[in-house]
Amino acid sequence: MTDQGWSTRKIAVALYPFGAGAAAVNVFFASLIFSWVGGPVASITWSIGLGCVIGLPATWYFAQHIRHLMTVADKDPAS
Repeated sequence: MTDQGWSTRKIAVALYPFGAGAAAVNVFFASLIFSWVGGPVASITWSIGLGCVIGLPATWYFAQHIRHLMTVADKDPAS
């Protein structure tokens, strides 16, 4: 990794609220779909809690991808 730009950790910390929020919404909608076959609908608290847990690795992998794209973009075109 180059010394230019943000580190993967800094990117992940900045994007974590968005990743956790998106995961929470997906957990809630998945529980709604699951309710069609008789399953329970997740409460807002459970959705947010699971979203925070699921959002952590998802955000970390996305931050690694963004860091890789930044490294590729910063490479010298002559090399």
